[in-house]
Amino acid sequence: MNGDLDVVDAELVPDDTAGAGTAVPTGRDRQLSPETIAAIAASVAASTRRAYGADREAFAAWCLREGRTVLPASAETMAEWTRHLTVAPRPRTNRSAGPSTIERALSAVTTWHLEQGRPKPNMRGARAVLNAHRDRLAEQKAAAARPRQATAALPAQIRAMLAGADRTTLAGKRNAALVLLGFATAARVSELAALDIVSVTEAEHGYDVTLYRKKVRRHTTNAILYGTDPATCPVRALRAHLAALDEAGRTDGPLFVRVDRWDRLAPPLTRGGRTIGDPAGRMTAEAAAEVIARLADAAGLVGDWSGHSLRRGFATAARAAGHDPLEIARAGGWADGSRVLARYMDDVDRVKNSPLVGIGL
Repeated sequence: MNGDLDVVDAELVPDDTAGAGTAVPTGRDRQLSPETIAAIAASVAASTRRAYGADREAFAAWCLREGRTVLPASAETMAEWTRHLTVAPRPRTNRSAGPSTIERALSAVTTWHLEQGRPKPNMRGARAVLNAHRDRLAEQKAAAARPRQATAALPAQIRAMLAGADRTTLAGKRNAALVLLGFATAARVSELAALDIVSVTEAEHGYDVTLYRKKVRRHTTNAILYGTDPATCPVRALRAHLAALDEAGRTDGPLFVRVDRWDRLAPPLTRGGRTIGDPAGRMTAEAAAEVIARLADAAGLVGDWSGHSLRRGFATAARAAGHDPLEIARAGGWADGSRVLARYMDDVDRVKNSPLVGIGL
């Protein structure tokens, strides 16, 4: 041994902190207050909250019938419930749920566990059941095997949608601005409905519009540029809408508001003498989506038209024009690497970047 080493006398004493790093939270450490549960729930979009609520109620009712524990759910319970969803007819369609509906239902229950301070259930068996269901539907050529997507509203379709609109009216000006601004910003209808007049700033290039993108929890300021066709120019449409609002006495508050059958700003909705909804008359996201679907239907356009048609159309058209996917994602408030955005752009890329291009067939 090395004679230079010092030898130190020491006494071993109990360490009160031993094992502190591996303590398992129990009791109160696992509890969430009602206020915190509400705050967690509020982080999810209202439409998703409604769907999750229905899914959770259905799961709890099924567990009650089957004599199973709702929270925490076992791996076996999750697998059995998933199998139930693949075979039970749904009231509206009389068919079993499709894979995307089941995916949402599983997410509703797993997030429910997390919100209640419970560990996430083991989903291996449930996933295996769902995968088998997906394979079976694909083999049967069932429509539910493929994810449902809104039809893309491209510039040609938008021109058709607006061609029949009476743009001399307040409602017509609002609808044109809603469609063209929704396309130009790739906005979700909930983001469009949330816009205020103050969110719009006139600029040399046209307008700057600031939207809050809730899915990625950040604001984007989108430059709205003049279009080459006056009929589909978002700057001209937005300017006409703002002027119409000003004429009606509105210079602040919501950008998109309800208009009554007499083409006037609609008064606040009431029920039993009490105001319901937005007292300033803000359109709901559902009403904005209905405008898009109604214009497409009036133009005789075939497809699955919804509020998401504008967002998908923007991504498809921008990619076809050769714009970088990263810039498209940032402009539309998609997360970097978004699979949804990649699916939208694939409409263009699967042809433009096909391995068959240039191979001499």
